[in-house]
Amino acid sequence: MCSLSLLLQAAVCFSVLCWHRAPASDNLNLTTAVNIKWSSINFKTILEWQPEPTNYSYTVEVSGKKSDWKKKCIYTMSTECDVTDLLDNPKDTYHARIISTIQVNDDITEEFPFSVSPPFVPYEETIIGKPGIEQYKLYTENDTLQVTIVDPLTPYRFPNNSLQSIRDIFKDDLRYTVYFWKASSTGKKSATTQSNELVIRVDKGESYCFYVQATIMSRKLNRESQESEAHCTTNEGREYDYTVFIAVIIAVFVIIVIIIALSVMLCKRKKANKEEKAKENMPLNDV
Repeated sequence: MCSLSLLLQAAVCFSVLCWHRAPASDNLNLTTAVNIKWSSINFKTILEWQPEPTNYSYTVEVSGKKSDWKKKCIYTMSTECDVTDLLDNPKDTYHARIISTIQVNDDITEEFPFSVSPPFVPYEETIIGKPGIEQYKLYTENDTLQVTIVDPLTPYRFPNNSLQSIRDIFKDDLRYTVYFWKASSTGKKSATTQSNELVIRVDKGESYCFYVQATIMSRKLNRESQESEAHCTTNEGREYDYTVFIAVIIAVFVIIVIIIALSVMLCKRKKANKEEKAKENMPLNDV
């Protein structure tokens, strides 16, 4: 009798355990993530996917070849997750798992379905943003244009908590190219530097416009950064933004249009006055 009771208890325990460990996808028909992609600029990295969840949520796990799986955005109803802080080694290769899940008790082990992302190497794939221009000057005494470039910052930090720049990560792998042209011409030239300063020989008496672009020399894809803002300088050595130059052109165009419109109005008014005087000088018809 006791042995039969023990057998029944064991059977019940076994069935409960199996039920607890049954894959959640069998019971809930959870949808797995698709169209998983990495979106990264200056090493700030967002993981994106589809579709939006309905009766479930997502949990993200990320690991590298040199790091263990770590969780982020646990039970999120969003379809994106900032995983920047999990990619602490820019040269490592990372994978992500997007787990379709429901919240369960800690003592119950569920096997939720998941999708795996494509591999991602931040050093090779992050997009480099716009370089900054700290200062620029056209020197008329020796006909040179000097440009000082500012490195874009990244989310990575030094031990003193200050932000690292792309120069701190790419080091000698980073080049800057200045594309410049005469303000009166469309012919474009370029000059490249390994540092953040560049001095360019220019023609005497000419004003110039330019922009800057970074290049990561070791890359085969995504080698060039976004283009910096364009700037222009006068031949007297004064600097002004390219946007101001455009604004001046637009203002001149508007003034010309106003002058033309006023001239047309004056001509029409003179013509109307002449016609009115002509009518006044005409003799009255006999009644």
